Order: sequence, then structure tokens, then C-alpha cells
Amino acid sequence: MRNLTLKQLRYVEAADRFGSITNAAEAMNISQSSITAAINMLEESLGHDVFIRTPAKGIHSTATGRDALALIRRFIYQSQQFEEELSSLGGQAKGTVRIGCYATAAPSFLPIVLQAISAQFPDSSIQLLEGNMARVTEFLQDGDIDVAFTYQEGTSPQCEFQPLFSAPPYAIVSINDPLAEQDSTSLEELIDRPMVMLDLPQTKDYFLRLFSARGLIPTIAHSSRSSEIIRTLVSQGYGFSILNIKPVEYQEGYSRYRVLPIRNAPESPVFGIATVASVTQSRMVRSFISSCINLKDKGELEELTVLHKEPQSSKK
Repeated sequence: MRNLTLKQLRYVEAADRFGSITNAAEAMNISQSSITAAINMLEESLGHDVFIRTPAKGIHSTATGRDALALIRRFIYQSQQFEEELSSLGGQAKGTVRIGCYATAAPSFLPIVLQAISAQFPDSSIQLLEGNMARVTEFLQDGDIDVAFTYQEGTSPQCEFQPLFSAPPYAIVSINDPLAEQDSTSLEELIDRPMVMLDLPQTKDYFLRLFSARGLIPTIAHSSRSSEIIRTLVSQGYGFSILNIKPVEYQEGYSRYRVLPIRNAPESPVFGIATVASVTQSRMVRSFISSCINLKDKGELEELTVLHKEPQSSKK
């Protein structure tokens, strides 16, 4: 097999990423012939086509080509990590951290983390992918991300998990609902109302489990895969819902809904950082994880949760 240089492998990867030799050449400021030569050399070495070329429609990878491109991307990233490790010796950690985040948590959680990281590591960069818990775990196992922010329940046995905070479930109700006058609620108080369900893999099962643990079955009137739509439907009086991480835009007295801690919720999931146990992380990734843990230790993630506080008994 002929030896391709790292530069040529990057040409091949760019052609796949842009879906066109022309677009890849323009993005990398090189000739189209250089990219074509790299693709031809790879295909000749492998003995099969990596791309299907369609006139006027660009290129797309073959089934076996996708496997080769996955290995190429992994190698390119490892070489990038190696270069960043060398450049960080004797100085501050720098480089790229590829993170994945459970989508419903991202709007509230990520700004806190990214602001701290940007201030501490000005030479770092972040690449972000979002998805449901199953998708984020796939990103991690496929090597598309370095760390995943997700719930512990959604991780696989191959992952290491570092908890950041417990996220007890809370109810959201319209400000016109009589429950909005209370400081907290219970699953029994909610059960006679229609429910607006966040319908994501694993998430729906978790919410149903909360009720079944107390012998209750909610009436699901509406569902959505978007927490933003869920909050909109609740605000307009279509029912109640249950979530775990407080919305970033929520303001007591101004939002059209109230968030209420649930007094008797039987299960509080743990949100944190998942990594693949068998992967040695770069210095930048290790520093990133340490910074997130430091945020937890300083209590800066506590604003993301809605906690029920037991009333203090009066002393006579």
C-alpha cells in the first residue's frame, strides 16, 4: 500500500466534508488536481472506490469509503492532538475540545461552561454537537467527540462518568393554573391535568417511571421533541410538563409559566461528564474537564436546578 501523507489525507477528508472536489479546493486554497490525485492514490492503495462521482452533483462516499473516512478522520484528529500537546509543553493548555451535549440541557448549561473555559483558556476552541441521550452516546463511542454532557443513565458501560449535579424533576404550569400560587407540587396534584410530554428516547420512559413508581398514569395530551415548544404549550394552558434543568430564560414573575419543585419525586437523575474509559485524553481535554469540575465545586451550576426545600418547623 502506498504511503499517503497527512496532507493528502486531509485533502481526501475535505472532499468528503464539502461534498465536492471544487468546494474543498476553494476552502483549502489549493488546486483541484491536488485533491483528485490524493483521492486516486487512496483508492488505488485500497483497491476500491472511496467516492462515487456524479457530474454536476459532486461526490459522495461509498459504503466501504465511509469506513475508510472514519479512520482517516480519527487519524487526523489524533495528529492534531499530538501537535497541540507539543505546542502546550511548558505553557498553558491550548487546542480544540469536541463536546457533545444533551440538547434540552444545552441552552442553560453550556453558556456557564463555555464562558468559564473562554476566560481560562483563550487559545482554546470548542466544537459542539447536540442530540438526545442516545445520539450523544453514539457521538462519544464513534470518536466524534471527546466529552459528552449527559445524564448518567444514558451512558454505556464503556464510559467513565464524572457527576456535576443532581437534577431533580420539576413541574412547569401555566401562570393561570391554580397550582402556580403554590411553592411546590406533587405528582398526585398533577395527575388530573393533561400532560405535555417531552418525547425523546429514554426521557419519556423516565417521566412515565416517576408516575408509575407512585401507582399513577398521566394523561398525555400533547408531546414534542423540543423543550422550547413544551414550555410554549404549557404557557398557553395546554397542560403541565416535567423537566429537569431550569430554562435559562425563566424569570419568576415575568415568564408565562411557573416552575415548581415536586415534593415526592422518587428519582433525581445525575448530570455530568462522560468520556470513553479506554481513550487517553489530550492535555486540553483534561484541563477542560477539570475546569467543569471546578465550576461544580464553586457551586456555579446550582442555578440550573429547581430544589424543593422542606419548611422549617417553628420552635415554641
